[in-house]
Amino acid sequence: MIEDLAGPNGLCFSPDEKTLYIVEGRAKPNRLVWAYAVNEDGTLGNRNKHIEATAYGALDGIKCDEAGNLWCGWGSNGSPQGKPEELDGVRVFNAQGKAIGHISLPERCANLCFGGVQGNRLFMASSHSIYSVFVNTRGATFIK
Repeated sequence: MIEDLAGPNGLCFSPDEKTLYIVEGRAKPNRLVWAYAVNEDGTLGNRNKHIEATAYGALDGIKCDEAGNLWCGWGSNGSPQGKPEELDGVRVFNAQGKAIGHISLPERCANLCFGGVQGNRLFMASSHSIYSVFVNTRGATFIK
């Protein structure tokens, strides 16, 4: 379906399944999240740059919550200055691609998923550990 991404990585659908988000892990100079329109017949339409991981941030796995916010595994991609560890964790973006929250972890988060009995527990797979926290939303579900 898509052949022109450098290192496709995490992917997920919006709650209404009308948008497919895909991380371009080897985009230069910064990792990107692309938002593809999903057509009625299931083919992909236009794409828009949704998120760019600037300031030495690096995107990894992604998931959408029931409100359409995008939860992104996040970390440093080797910042030469400052405190790259401050980037480690999960960054949350609203449906317009604006950062609205961050969960700090002591290491980079590679992937994540929502789970638990009520779907409001966020599980985060990092470099050497698994973390979890209850959040005030649930993961997007696709029950037809």
